[in-house]
Amino acid sequence: MTKRFRNWALSSILVSMIVCPAAKAQDRRAIAEPVAPHTVCDRPVPSGKDDTVSLQDAIEHCPAGAAVYLGRGEFHSGPLEMKSGVTLWIGRGAALIAIPEPAAYDKGRGQCGRIMGKGDGCRPFISFSKTRGGGIYGEGIIDGQGGAMMSGGAETWWQLARRAQAEGGNQNAPRLIQIDHAQDITFSGITLRNAPNFHVAMNRVEGATFWGLTIDSPADARNTDGIDPGASQDVTITHSFIRTGDDNVAIKAGDNGSSSHISILDNYFGWGHGMSIGSEVNSGVSDILVRNLTLDGTTSGLRIKSDVSRGGLVERVTYENVCLRGNRSPVSFDAKYDPRAQGTRIPVYRQIVLRHVRGDNGVLLMRGVDERHALDVALEDVRFANSATWQLEHAKVTASPSDVSPPLPGRASEPLPRGSEACSRAFRDAHR
Repeated sequence: MTKRFRNWALSSILVSMIVCPAAKAQDRRAIAEPVAPHTVCDRPVPSGKDDTVSLQDAIEHCPAGAAVYLGRGEFHSGPLEMKSGVTLWIGRGAALIAIPEPAAYDKGRGQCGRIMGKGDGCRPFISFSKTRGGGIYGEGIIDGQGGAMMSGGAETWWQLARRAQAEGGNQNAPRLIQIDHAQDITFSGITLRNAPNFHVAMNRVEGATFWGLTIDSPADARNTDGIDPGASQDVTITHSFIRTGDDNVAIKAGDNGSSSHISILDNYFGWGHGMSIGSEVNSGVSDILVRNLTLDGTTSGLRIKSDVSRGGLVERVTYENVCLRGNRSPVSFDAKYDPRAQGTRIPVYRQIVLRHVRGDNGVLLMRGVDERHALDVALEDVRFANSATWQLEHAKVTASPSDVSPPLPGRASEPLPRGSEACSRAFRDAHR
């Protein structure tokens, strides 16, 4: 998978240089490919049992700017807390495996591994809390074991999540990685797989780079989002392969604060629920650039979702050089995500731009709350199969007839030139 994705990424970078040389990332930082720390402070050896104590001790005693290096072998651990400036370096051939033991993650209320009214009863597997610098590096694996049987129980974390969906309530399952009130965090090269819940969740983060990640979980693993920047600024996700059982990426802005200046560049999304903003946007989302993205078989493609219970202003969002295939809803900008929702937090989407977007079949939905809060969307060179269907409601869509296929409802069509081969190359190169 890694070699295949790298071939696709190189092709994607070339297309970017040719098609859009002047495109500007929204992350305000200067981003370069991360390099490994020069200093290794400790090299723990796997015990074949529970390595939590030795790993946590290595992290706590490592000086800022250095790395705890895990070489070949399997390290089994419960929750780990990272320290400012320290990098967890997982080498090729090494795997850090989360033990499937609810008691190890429980916050002290006996809720982890159970279905409750709320779903915050578990500590994350790896947490960055109030840290600055450091991160996770290497070509190894972090495995959340979402499909492993929980200790002392008769179901897996994922089965618990499905039962919660069927019975009502919320599953208490640990997130794989939580980054909370942190600054200048870097992830590079690592493979994250089989998270019991979200793979990477962020809250109030200032400056984060995710470069060359592989995130992989089954399509039916509920609530296994890939990367969710929430209440965060200056974030870049690039050169990564993401397929999950929920949103591949979801930018959120709930009560904790706004999200802005986020770049999603040169990525490939396999199965999952797509490139999402929302559904919590009540604190505002702005200045987002999604460029050179392939969405191959995601249920939704480009999605902005909210409703009157959690809506807010979403503005200055640009999608550029996007290839979509096999999506039920390739475009879904919906201010009535839950039509039964009640409240006064009205979603407003404006200055949304789609430029050089290609897809095949499916529903192309743009729906505002009402005419007073109509969506404001501009289309430039947006082409789908003739069998795709537009559904526009309370939406102000600006486009030239020669720029859009199939034609927008009520507008005359014009002959369109043949599309470029950029998407064909993107799909082909990603599977080499």
